[in-house]
Order: sequence, then structure tokens, then C-alpha cells
Amino acid sequence: MSDLKQWEPEQQTFWDSHGRAIANRNLWISIPSLLCGFAVWMQWSIITVQMLNLGFPYQAGDLFSLTAIAGLTGATLRIPASFFIRLCGGRYTIFLTTSLLMLPAIGTGLALQDQNTPFWVFQLMALLSGIGGGNFAASMSNISFFYPRKQQGLALGLNAGLGNFGVTSMQILVPLFMTFGAFGALGGDPMVLKSASGTLIGAIPAGTETWIQNAGFVWLLLLIPLAFAIWFGMNNINTAEVSPNLAGGAPRSFAIIIAMMLIGFATSALGLWLIMPASVNGSGFGIPKELVLVLVLFATVMLLKALPGTIRTSLDRQYKIFNNKHTWVMSVLYVMTFGSFIGFSAAFPLSIQVIFGFSHVPVDGVMTHNTLNPNGPSALTYAWIAPFIGALIRPVGGWVSDKFGGALVTQMCAIAMVILSIVAAYYMSMAYQSATPEQYFAPFFLVFLGLFAASGMGNGSTFCSIANIFPKEQAGPALGWTSAVAGYGAFYIPQVFGEQIKAATPEYAMLGFAVFYLVCVLLNWWFYLRKQGEFYNP
Repeated sequence: MSDLKQWEPEQQTFWDSHGRAIANRNLWISIPSLLCGFAVWMQWSIITVQMLNLGFPYQAGDLFSLTAIAGLTGATLRIPASFFIRLCGGRYTIFLTTSLLMLPAIGTGLALQDQNTPFWVFQLMALLSGIGGGNFAASMSNISFFYPRKQQGLALGLNAGLGNFGVTSMQILVPLFMTFGAFGALGGDPMVLKSASGTLIGAIPAGTETWIQNAGFVWLLLLIPLAFAIWFGMNNINTAEVSPNLAGGAPRSFAIIIAMMLIGFATSALGLWLIMPASVNGSGFGIPKELVLVLVLFATVMLLKALPGTIRTSLDRQYKIFNNKHTWVMSVLYVMTFGSFIGFSAAFPLSIQVIFGFSHVPVDGVMTHNTLNPNGPSALTYAWIAPFIGALIRPVGGWVSDKFGGALVTQMCAIAMVILSIVAAYYMSMAYQSATPEQYFAPFFLVFLGLFAASGMGNGSTFCSIANIFPKEQAGPALGWTSAVAGYGAFYIPQVFGEQIKAATPEYAMLGFAVFYLVCVLLNWWFYLRKQGEFYNP
């Protein structure tokens, strides 16, 4: 498609004549592209459960680290991705970043064909899966430029909410595709389950053949046709306000994107090495993960700014968002909403498997957690429902916020998340001390459905607020930056769950999150629900 040299969506005549049609076409191609990004990013939440069921030679804590690796990398890549649209154009950016998802899709499928694959190979594939997480920032920034302010809440809610269905789609499709040899001889040989598994249609008994490698290969069925749809159906907005310098075309834009992504990969890899224990190829230094996350953020921003020429000039202009206090306030609030959604999505399946799939019984006065529970629920049967609800309700959050104000909706969601986190901690504690933990599964599951619903509504409401707080030029980078910071939830929450499960106190994770949500209640009230504030209920 040709570049758009004029784009004025706030002018009603322009919007009605042809702006709406162009914007909608770009939106409906963007949504499945973002869906695939989420799917590849979050695929380790399901793959690790099946690796446990197949008896891959790794502990549960090691498997949590794979999900955490993808989470941290995806969040870090959102930092450079926040600035791709202005530098490289929406069409070029979405095409390349979506096409690059084929690398972890193919690599993961090949690695999973053999249980003797070295653990570092899985870690590398998890690192590459972070490309899908980074895509969110570019996608949201791109769509924000296509729509007038009054419609951005719904448009961004649709893009993010339906894109978030990538988590649900993955948690449904991957277990189903693992049940048969979908790719014939090219897909490799099956393995035999050592413990029961499942799909959304029911449990699968131990002893059944499974094709775990299909978890990676299945995404090629969507990514290949999507690459063509993006190239021939999307547009660059080549205006001073959006993407002013597209001279050099696709080759120049692709080179810039790859260079900036390599910076994100480098800082992610260093941060992961500092955080991870030596048992999973880390340094073993024991540096607090919170400190390392700050260092990764700072190093990524500074290294990007060191890039030469027009890249640096453009970034200097966009970095003005860091002088706006609302960038930091909204980052914290978006950590509460999207950070919780994506972090719980990453940790939820394996948490179900570890907490409810094993009986917790005392042996010689010591509580043990390694006896298989024959009555335990299948994580692969139930886990998809929670992110499905969170993604489904996100556009509703944007729509309601357009009518009643984003800050008010955010406040209601934050209060609900405080209460639900405390209740979830109670049921997790009871289950992890019981020989029959399945008796606590139903209330635990319902509480988490509520948490996902509240975080999903909050996803829409916070993005509505951002669109109304920031000037047009800063709105896109601010959307990308806040999503980058919040994306670290995909690392932090699985990492915390893994640590607390090792310590036999998984409920402490939820209590800590409840304290954070309470801080967000106060923060949101102070800046956006006080009538004396700079912005009231934006």
C-alpha cells in the first residue's frame, strides 16, 4: 500500500470520507498480528506444563524460569519498539516484527523434538519469543495515530483486547495440536505422557502419545499469510507528526529496527544472567531482581540514545515523555493492570499444575510436595479461561472509560484487585498444605477469574486515560513506554511465583501483589480522582 502523505483524523470531513475505512483496515490487520505476537511470547506458559507432564529432566522452578526469560525480554524489547513507528513507519515495523516471530516458532518446534536438548537452547528460544512481547508497543503506538481522540479508547481496546486473545488462542490451540501429528514426518515423532494432561475438551491420561513440538510449528500456519496481508494491506503515515522520515524505504527501516532490537536483546540477556541462579546458566550472584530490572531499563534507554544520526535526533524528541510526571504515574498504574494480566497469564497454568496437581503431605514431620495427585485438575483444561475473560473485557473497559472516565474505572478495578488477591492468597495457602488440594480449586479458580476480569477492564481504562493526558506527539511513545514497563509483569510474576513455590509459601506472592495494588489505589486517587489535580478523571 502507498504511504499516506496526509492524515487528519480529527477533521470530521476527512474522517468520514476515507479516513475511517483506512484506519479500520489497518486495525483489522494489526489485531491478528498482535494476537500471534502474544501467542508466541506466552507459549512457554503451556509448553512448560507439558514438559513437566512428559518428564523433561528439569525442576518446576527451572521451567518457571523459561516463562520469566520470555517475559523479561518481551518487556525490554517494548522500549525500542515504542519508537519504531516514528522512525520506521507502521507498515514496515509491523511487517518485520511479525515476520521475525517465525524464528522462535520454528526453533522451539525443533528443540522440543528431543528431551535431551540442552537447557540453554530452550532459554535461547524463550529469549527470541520475547519478540512477540515487544510487538505490543509498536502495534499500539501505530493504531493510536490512525484514530481521533474520541475513538481511541475503543480502537486501542480492540487492538489490545483482541490481540490479548493470543494468550487464550495459544492456551487452546497448543494443547489441541499436541494431540496429533499435524505436520506429518516434518513435525517429528511423538512422546509419551508420564502424567495426565488435557485440553479444553477434557483430560488426557498418562501413557498417551503427544506431539509437544507442534506448540512451535502451529504458528507458521498464521504467520506466513499474515506477512503477506501486512505488506499489501497496511500503510505508513508519512507525516511530520507520525513518521516524517521514511527515505530509504523498507531496507533502511528494517536495519534501524534490527539494530534497536539487538540492543534490547543484549540488555535482556545481561539482566537475565545477573538474576538467574547458576543452576540455570545464570551468574548465581543473587542480585535482587528489582534492582536488575531498573538497570536493564536504564541501560536500554541510554544505549538507544547513543545511536547516531537521525535516530538519536528523533529519540531526543520522543524522550520528552520522561520529563512528564504522568509518564511515570501511568506506568505504575499500567503495571497494575496489564502487568498483572500478562504476568498471571504466564504463571497461571504452571501454578495450577504445581499447587493442585500434587498432594502436599508430611513425611517424617516435613511437608513434601512431589506426590502426584490423581484427582488434580488439568491445567491445560482450565488455564485458558482466565486470560480469555481478561482479553474479552478489555474493549469493554475502553468503551466504558470513554463514557465515564478512565480514572474512575481504574479505581474500581484496583480496589477489586486488592480484595481478590488477599482471597486468592488464602486459598493458595490452604491448598499447598493439603493432601487433597483439589477441594480448594473451584474457589481459587473463580477468584482468579475475577482478577483477570479486573485487570482486563483496567487495561482499557488506563489506555483511555493516556490518550487524554498526553499531547498527540507524546501519546504514541507514552503508550509504548508504559506498556514496556508493565510488560515486566510477564517476568516478575512467574519469577516470584517460582521463588515462593520453592519456599513452600505461594500465598506470599499474592499478598505482596495486594500491597502493590493498594498503593495504586492511592496513586490513582491522588493524581486523577482529586478535583484539584491537573487531570480529573481523564
